[in-house]
Amino acid sequence: MSSKAVIFGLRCLGAVLVILGASGFGISMAVQYTKRLSQLEQLRRMIFLLKGQIVYANASLPEAFEAVGKREKGPLGALFLAAAKQAETLEEANFSAVWEQEIGKLEEKNGREQSALSRSDRQSLAGLGRHLGFLDREMQERNLLLYLEELDEQIAQLRGHRQETCRLYTSLGVMGGIFLAVILI
Repeated sequence: MSSKAVIFGLRCLGAVLVILGASGFGISMAVQYTKRLSQLEQLRRMIFLLKGQIVYANASLPEAFEAVGKREKGPLGALFLAAAKQAETLEEANFSAVWEQEIGKLEEKNGREQSALSRSDRQSLAGLGRHLGFLDREMQERNLLLYLEELDEQIAQLRGHRQETCRLYTSLGVMGGIFLAVILI
C-alpha cells in the first residue's frame, strides 16, 4: 500500500469522525431542547401542587415544598426537598435566600448541569422565591398563579417550535460536520 493511499484513508476516516461528532453535537442540542420542555412541564405540575398545598392544605412553606418534592423525581424534586430542609431551620422571611442558594446549586454540580432549564428559566424561578414566605396565603396564591401563567406561555412557545428547532439543530450538526470535513480534505 502506498503512503498516498494511507494518507487518503486517514483523511476519509477523519472526515467521517468529524461528521459523526458534529452530528452528535446537533442531536445532543435537540435532546437538550426536549429535556428543557419536559422539565418546564414538570415544574408547572410542581408549582400547581405547591399552590394546592399552600392554599387548600394550609401547609407551611417548608411542609408544602417537602410534600411536592417527595411527589416528583429528578433535579427539580431534589431542589424542592433541599429547599424545604433548609427552610425548616430558618425563619420564613429568609426563604428567598434559601431558594436562590438551592437554585444556584441546581445550575452546576461537579462541573455538570443538573437541569436542562435555561438561565432565564432559573432566574424566573428564583424570582418566584422572592414572593413566597412572607406574604399572606392569598398573595402567595396570586404569585403562584402569575408564575404558572408565565410557565404556560413559555411551554406553549417551546412546544410550538419544538419540531422545527430540533430538526434545525440536527441538520446544522450534520451539515456543519460535512462542511468541516470538506474543508479538512
